[in-house]
Amino acid sequence: MKFTTAKKAVALTGAVAMLVSVAACGSDSGKSSQPAQDSDVKEITVWAWEPSLTQVAKDFEKETGIKVDLKNVGTNTKEYTQLDNAIEAGSGAPDVAQVEYYAVPQYAIKGNLLDITDKTSGYKDFYTPGPWASVQFAGKVYGLPMDSGPMAFFYNKEIFDKAGVDAEQIKTWDQYYDAAKKIHALGDNYYITSDTGDAGFFDSMTWLAGAKPFQTSSDGSEVTVNLTEDKGVKTFTDFWQKLLDEGLLDTKTAGWSEDWFKGMVDGTIASLFTGAWMPANLANSAADGAGKWRVAQMPTADGSTTNSENGGSSLAVLASTKKADAAYQFIEYANHGAGVATRVAGGAFPADKASLEKDSFKNATTVKNADGQDVDYFGGQKYNEVLAQAAENVSSGYQFLPFEVKARTVFGDYFGKSYTGDQKLSDGVAAWQKALQDYGKDQGFTVK
Repeated sequence: MKFTTAKKAVALTGAVAMLVSVAACGSDSGKSSQPAQDSDVKEITVWAWEPSLTQVAKDFEKETGIKVDLKNVGTNTKEYTQLDNAIEAGSGAPDVAQVEYYAVPQYAIKGNLLDITDKTSGYKDFYTPGPWASVQFAGKVYGLPMDSGPMAFFYNKEIFDKAGVDAEQIKTWDQYYDAAKKIHALGDNYYITSDTGDAGFFDSMTWLAGAKPFQTSSDGSEVTVNLTEDKGVKTFTDFWQKLLDEGLLDTKTAGWSEDWFKGMVDGTIASLFTGAWMPANLANSAADGAGKWRVAQMPTADGSTTNSENGGSSLAVLASTKKADAAYQFIEYANHGAGVATRVAGGAFPADKASLEKDSFKNATTVKNADGQDVDYFGGQKYNEVLAQAAENVSSGYQFLPFEVKARTVFGDYFGKSYTGDQKLSDGVAAWQKALQDYGKDQGFTVK
């Protein structure tokens, strides 16, 4: 299956000029070298789905007098579709948008996001390495980190104990494989984890293995897509293929479904490799699993101490805004000012170092659910202490594609059969690579 050819977002001949324009004025309009002053702005529009922003917006209005029209236009792909349509139409785009880290390069390279580099001197020391690296492209800053998603190993201790496995001693992927066999031996419906094919998970696990299959030149004109020859990609796919071949993964229960959360409660899905933002989701959607679960550092291919990110978002100012000052003031308040504490209290996993180091954060043993109740989900464990260390372990240098949103949207078209046993993961890798290369060429990139 081939990508549907979309309107070319970046012309090869114009990529350099576009990025120079963005760096100079934060917009591809070329009309002004500085954003218009907007000290008398009364309202800005923000598109975002993060629930903690509701209170942040109210507090911001009280402090500044600037009203925030906060609109949840749908998470992830839905928001990007509407954002793309508004940008393409030349009207209707918000002043600020929540943009996931993997999508930042795509919008930055098109000139859709305001370059805020000159406003963020010294911010590197404020944020943890993964999120800070993720809001940059070609040495420029295009947003402020909202949260973080360092990978962690969440597991149902009750089930691991029943299988005779000490999850805290699982440091390598081989040890995880051995644990998978013991857990499946508890019954045909017991699995160490589930996977029906998810692009974000694939990226995170290959990143964890040291993969760097995607590279974009600093001027945005050249893209390298090298999945089939990347050693890190092969390390992960060989490992995961072994679990698939031996029937040790649940490949039928879709992630985020009711049955998925049910499996976490009854133990038939015994662990998760996912982002540090997961605790509140467990407390809300798998509430009856409270007390059974714990969290540990990610096992790695060779047992070395490293980590990757899974998820996380920024707030970015749209280059098309006429209210750049007020829009930046909001993202500064939300992600670098008083709003940070509000969002962390609401369940967001911090992207800043100070929040991670607070005793009140590290020593937490309960998770606040949607009803505001404190739930002892992890059996008294200081789970944030583990997650804070996971954030420190994240390696930098992994790059997302400048058309990552599209790449993830079609991932299942090429990998679906790998999870039904009709093809190997390596077949999916090769097919996805070809599709990405073809799409990149269609979009005007020089593809290697």
